Amino acid sequence: MAQKNLTFLLVPDDSSRIKRFKISGFWLRCAVCLMIILFSGACYLFYDYFRMKASLPGIQLLQNQLQNQRSQFFAFSDEINTLKQEIITLKSLDARVRVIADIDDPPDKQAMLGVGGSRADDLYASLPLTTSQNTLVREMQEELEHLKMASDLQLKSFQDLITSLEKKKSLLAATPSIKPAAGWISSSFGYRTSPFTGRREFHKGLDIAAHEGTEIIAPASGVVTFVGKKGVYGLLAVIDHGHGIVTRYAHLKEFSVKHGDKVKRGDRIGAIGNTGRSTGPHLHYEVTLKGIHVNPRKYILDSSCGWQG
Repeated sequence: MAQKNLTFLLVPDDSSRIKRFKISGFWLRCAVCLMIILFSGACYLFYDYFRMKASLPGIQLLQNQLQNQRSQFFAFSDEINTLKQEIITLKSLDARVRVIADIDDPPDKQAMLGVGGSRADDLYASLPLTTSQNTLVREMQEELEHLKMASDLQLKSFQDLITSLEKKKSLLAATPSIKPAAGWISSSFGYRTSPFTGRREFHKGLDIAAHEGTEIIAPASGVVTFVGKKGVYGLLAVIDHGHGIVTRYAHLKEFSVKHGDKVKRGDRIGAIGNTGRSTGPHLHYEVTLKGIHVNPRKYILDSSCGWQG
């Protein structure tokens, strides 16, 4: 079959020669195919352009949501770091209170690790959004686990500290610390010459001389365990302060308490008298620690010890 050609004639307006162009059928078909391809490509580009233009609001919304999530992650990370600083502050307070109250550190102090970790703003802003978010989420999970462990340990430490302080408070309240009566120290604790026998003897307490009827007060909190007459002590009152501390008050004129009464520091327990074996009105004051007599002067903190008032 003979190949068909297509001839183009160019006729100018003047009397110039007519120009003739001949295109073979092959090149004509190629030209038509090229035009079809170009037209199809242009149509696809227009379609894709309008499709992308229509989806731009959704893409922008998604980007805004991702940016908001990232901002929330960073804000949450800052809150975690704030909690971290608060735990560090509490640990410092715990340590200071223990030093002031002379309370030993908890046995698991070594387990109370320092709270560390990276801050959210340490992440590179140039990282892809999803990459930085995944990194931040992982770091926050680690921080939360660490903070939970630190807070649990700190809570236990504070509970132990409160218990120790309560014990300290109880011990301080039960420790005699004031002079039980106003007057003169007429005889001290220790060896002396007996005013009755003239021999050397051990005086187990402190004698406070004063006018008969002078008020006697409890030097610490406790429970009255004895009230009555007892041999050379005359009228005697005994107070158990707990923690192995017991005080005795002899030669009383009268009692203001009875057996089983609870007293606080400063409560009136009786009045100075001259009962039992006594050379004159005075209070014989004894302090025992776990059954052993100790010098009552060591349990009188006011500066008036040994002087009137």
